[in-house]
Amino acid sequence: MSKIYRGLAFMVLVVFSVVSRAELPDFRDLVKETSPAVVNISTVQHIEAAGFQQRYGLPQDVPEIFRHFFGGPGGQQGAPGEEERASLGSGFIISDDGYILTNNHVVKDADEIVVRLNDRRELDAKLIGADESSDLALLKVEAKDLPTVELGNSDKLDVGEWVVAIGSPFGFDYSVTAGIVSAKGRSLPNENYVPFIQTDVAINPGNSGGPLFNLDGEVVGINSQIYTRSGGFMGVSFAIPINVALDVADQLKEKGKVSRGWLGVVIQEVSKDLAESFGLDKAAGALVAQVVPDSPAEAAGLESGDIITRFDGKDIYLSSDLPHQVGRIKPGEKAKIDIVRNGKRKTLNVEIGVLPDSDGAELAMNSGDPQEHASKRLGVVVAELSGRQRKAVGDGVIVKEVKRGPAAFSGLVNGDIITNIAGDAVTSVDEFERIAKDLPANRSVPMRIVRRGSAMFIPLRINE
Repeated sequence: MSKIYRGLAFMVLVVFSVVSRAELPDFRDLVKETSPAVVNISTVQHIEAAGFQQRYGLPQDVPEIFRHFFGGPGGQQGAPGEEERASLGSGFIISDDGYILTNNHVVKDADEIVVRLNDRRELDAKLIGADESSDLALLKVEAKDLPTVELGNSDKLDVGEWVVAIGSPFGFDYSVTAGIVSAKGRSLPNENYVPFIQTDVAINPGNSGGPLFNLDGEVVGINSQIYTRSGGFMGVSFAIPINVALDVADQLKEKGKVSRGWLGVVIQEVSKDLAESFGLDKAAGALVAQVVPDSPAEAAGLESGDIITRFDGKDIYLSSDLPHQVGRIKPGEKAKIDIVRNGKRKTLNVEIGVLPDSDGAELAMNSGDPQEHASKRLGVVVAELSGRQRKAVGDGVIVKEVKRGPAAFSGLVNGDIITNIAGDAVTSVDEFERIAKDLPANRSVPMRIVRRGSAMFIPLRINE
């Protein structure tokens, strides 16, 4: 009897194992079929190198043989008077004649772009166009009969659906990671025009610009950034929907730039207290704080104090939902806007305009005038974080302008968020000013920043 029981137990275990394995997806065929169309992208930027004394604080009489050890990145000196900075990312081929999609931040300011294919060929790429607002770039290599990806429909993605990323994290080519769709339509700080796909797929530096596949082997997104407090992957990744990316790519290919819909309002979040004061049942919608003169919003009859609850048939729950909804509508098309005005609901018709190039005419911006501070010692202007930014990254200050000085030399750029300097947390503009004044001269200190959702440390040195 004992043998029978053991036999039955073994059969149950085998059946359970088979069923368990059957419930999990097998990515092997997907990876084999799609990998040939995924590429590695490396860039080179030529910049003027600072003098040895300025850069390292070396005395004039240091022999040349020792200066060799203070060469360019990776121990390479490069040509006198200039140095090279290389970056690494991913991309994928969308047409057999050589068009490639990637992130703008992968190729931004690059003097040279090199694409390495799955068969180890390396091809020089030309930048057809880039769109900073959506963080997308379209490249072109001179080749024929290239393998291409199958393009899916990101609007049909479901939360909980399996997705797969292929890219080059930390330079490890064709690394495969998998996870599920955690959420759709995410709005991120300073990212007005992209309703991001949130996943728990492991994404790290080098994955940027790489494809996100569904189980049918179709590209549904472009891996763009992560949310992190540690500088590494923490289970929250964001991808640009492929439907958004293809619209941008078509415009870049046709015109070299992107035209977006423009409404012309300054909006803010609807808090619980504001909702009650406006007679709303719940805190939802986008409160119009200001209507831009001579804008489509003014022509449609929108007024300050209106609360936009629906736009073009889609509910507006957060004020951040509005920009990417308006931005996706082509200029000249018409849309309906549902509003609440003085406790009464109305519907307005608007003809969408073209988003002006000026940063001062944003589709939707936060109201208020955050405190700013210009640090002459560091050569940088910083400002307080908005509520959404603080919620996303914690304490810090945002870089508004980088001037000539230590900040520029350290590699800071506009939009970086400084969270820590030399071990001291930067909690406000006033705290930043205090820390900057007390920094030691002629010695590098670590500075932690958050750039496009990714945390990193960079050295900061004040030569005095």
